[in-house]
Amino acid sequence: MAVRRCLPWPDKCLQTTARPVAEITDEIRGVWRDMIDTMEAMPGVGLAATQIGVMQALAVVDASDRHTGARGQAMRMANPEVLHASTRMRSHVEASPNLPGVSAKIERPRAVTVRFLNADGEMETRDFVGLWATSVQHQIDHLAGRMYFDRLSRMKRDMLLRKARKGGGLKPALPPVRD
Repeated sequence: MAVRRCLPWPDKCLQTTARPVAEITDEIRGVWRDMIDTMEAMPGVGLAATQIGVMQALAVVDASDRHTGARGQAMRMANPEVLHASTRMRSHVEASPNLPGVSAKIERPRAVTVRFLNADGEMETRDFVGLWATSVQHQIDHLAGRMYFDRLSRMKRDMLLRKARKGGGLKPALPPVRD
């Protein structure tokens, strides 16, 4: 379909909770296709609709291995929510196309059980582990109006934002895009 522009932080859309999706329509499927195209163009392992200015609780995740040719396993999720999270944590360096040029090591549960509406409009519950779990949690944060660096201490967050500002990754907010 199309690669969409990722909004620059601190755009208000990135700090706003997405609206729940009532049903899966052709319009929603089209947004998911655009999100997958955008995720692949980054390249990334996930994308939330709020990152491209669509204020609906939609996410895509594909943490399959690019190097083995197994790419193309994208999960399409509407209204994803974590039902259970492991107590065992996993560190991973996270970043966002909404604030390019910076990243931070974030601790998240190593495994999660997530409930969501799938592409067929059916409620699905699925377990995610490792990078899949990290990416799903990262996207759910976006849908709640949070960025990965909101999980850092205030000092580390301020340092990261100063580095982004210095490196040109932090741009003035654009007017919100309405869907």
